[in-house]
Amino acid sequence: MLTAAIDGDRSEPLLARAPRRWMRLLPYVIALGFTAVLIPVTTQVLTNDYGVGGGLAGAIAVAQAAPLLLAISRPLTAWCIMITAMVLGTIPLFDGDAHRASPWTPMVVVGYLVLCIALALRESRRRLVGIWLATVLASIAMGLFRDSTSQDTGVLLIVLSGGVLLLGALLRERGETQRKLAEQETISEAERTRRTLLEERARIARELHDVVAHHMSVITVQADSAPYRLQGLPGEVREEFESIAAGARESLTEMRRLLAVLRSEEAQGDLAPQPGLAHLQQLVDATIRGGVPADLSHPELTLIGELVDVPPAVDLSAYRIVQEALANVVRHAPGARAEISIGLDDDALLVIVVNGPAREPVSPLETAGTGHGLVGMSERVRLVGGTLDVGPLPGGGFRVAARLPLTVPDSPTA
Repeated sequence: MLTAAIDGDRSEPLLARAPRRWMRLLPYVIALGFTAVLIPVTTQVLTNDYGVGGGLAGAIAVAQAAPLLLAISRPLTAWCIMITAMVLGTIPLFDGDAHRASPWTPMVVVGYLVLCIALALRESRRRLVGIWLATVLASIAMGLFRDSTSQDTGVLLIVLSGGVLLLGALLRERGETQRKLAEQETISEAERTRRTLLEERARIARELHDVVAHHMSVITVQADSAPYRLQGLPGEVREEFESIAAGARESLTEMRRLLAVLRSEEAQGDLAPQPGLAHLQQLVDATIRGGVPADLSHPELTLIGELVDVPPAVDLSAYRIVQEALANVVRHAPGARAEISIGLDDDALLVIVVNGPAREPVSPLETAGTGHGLVGMSERVRLVGGTLDVGPLPGGGFRVAARLPLTVPDSPTA
């Protein structure tokens, strides 16, 4: 956040985008503090040590220190003003600089270094090189007129300003690199999430192919056999049944083509029938054999009895939700007990999977999953127009609760 505040629009004040108010005010406090100190100190030093008149000394002090206030939002403009004030303000000092710091006073060196910090945080590397070269030329040119007995501060300013500009530029570029990396990671995470969602939708579409294909096959058989089962049908009706059967066969052919497009390379050989609620006990038994204690309860329900009329899409979705929930228990809560409950609520099927806290250490490889499980659950529930409630429990553990309407809508809800 601080990097973004520094790297904002060059017309903005320094740290204008900082997250905290005190951070946004910090540049003003620093600039005002240095200005308030440098002006009276410079005036007194020029008057007492260099013999400059009080009025002229005050004007030089203001011209050399006041640009620090402008440096908060326009450091390059402030530098142009300050370098000019430094050069012009040095001329009156030549007559009284014997045994004194020359051509730059200590106050000029301090103020200029503060300005270099603001420049380094805003300007490009090329401009910073130009600023430093101008500093070198000004120091050498003004040094030619100083008294030979004076203390040379030109080299000092050249070295210190170069170091500050270089260090500031490196810090700024490092911050820019980190910011761009963070932006790229954000984009990559969004793309990863989108790709996961598309993969889950494609997998669900492949699974539902068998369900739809079954219905289309039934329609084809019924339409083909109708003239033989129903005696005395008029010719127009027979032609209508033949048209229905032909359309159903054509739809099956198109669905097979669609399935070929949706199948991934890993799923090319996966031709097993799709599971349903009748296979839940087998799934639970396999989970128990894998080391996860699990219980399946279906109060007032007989899976092979009352749930026979569950729509195929709901049947498959309920099974997959339980499967994904148990897989998450294995990955993220090893050793925890899982309880699966299947029930009816008016015209909806309720699927609830609850697990306790992990009883064994979680593998580091499982702490950052791809999120396929929750994404898949959400898509399956959305497909049948149901609702999904997932989240951690107060005492530890996790809960997955899905409500799947037994009357599947024509199109999934948004």
